[in-house]
Amino acid sequence: MNPSSDAAKPTAKDIAARYRKEIASGEREVGSRMPAARKLAKDLGVQLMTVQSAYNQLRDEGLVLSQQGRGTFVRDPAVPLGTEPGSSPAYVALAEELNSIHDTLRLLGERLDRLERVVGDATPPAQ
Repeated sequence: MNPSSDAAKPTAKDIAARYRKEIASGEREVGSRMPAARKLAKDLGVQLMTVQSAYNQLRDEGLVLSQQGRGTFVRDPAVPLGTEPGSSPAYVALAEELNSIHDTLRLLGERLDRLERVVGDATPPAQ
């Protein structure tokens, strides 16, 4: 993606697609730092907001993490979404909701076990 005066400038979607492909192929390793947004924007001849939008797309897809003051990094897919600093706010909210659902299901399972023990211990009614 080298800018030239004759070529159309890449869109945020184009930039995101490029890095999505690099991440999927392993060309960009887990934990590796993505290019600095300002430098990439300058190198591609696009606005900073274009690169930021591309990085936001990748973050929202769970492919990268943004850490203020440090940069954007390829996320480890083995780590549960929403648990690392810099995770997408949507994933953080989803992880919290899933944890709550998991806790509720565990409590319901415990109640069901107790009820089954009570019912199993009860003497059947005489007929």
